[in-house]
Amino acid sequence: MALDFVQELTASMGVTDLDRSIGWYEKILGCTLMYRVDEIGWCEMQTHMAGVRIGLSQNQSVVQGGGATNVWSVANIEAAKAHLDAHDVRQDGDIQHIPGLVKLLTFFDPDGNAMMFAESQQS
Repeated sequence: MALDFVQELTASMGVTDLDRSIGWYEKILGCTLMYRVDEIGWCEMQTHMAGVRIGLSQNQSVVQGGGATNVWSVANIEAAKAHLDAHDVRQDGDIQHIPGLVKLLTFFDPDGNAMMFAESQQS
């Protein structure tokens, strides 16, 4: 029997300060708060893509390294980098260019969760 998927994906990430993280995801990635449950330290934020959400789980500490990296496709990575620069978002070096394939830029939320912007170079 095949799995019966629903067109929805929630990328869950640990954070140390739910208020700070909600503000960051709104300001930097343009997400909107869908709901928040303070009793369990959880909220979900709608991204710009239908059916794709970010779940934030408040923890005392957030382990760095390993795990999944959310990669956001953008039309213009230089403009996306300028947006991050304007908001003093920490980045891991400059834009990486793999000719004929992709341009990539790694950046971090306030708790050090790694994310990337990607601009496809394929025609």
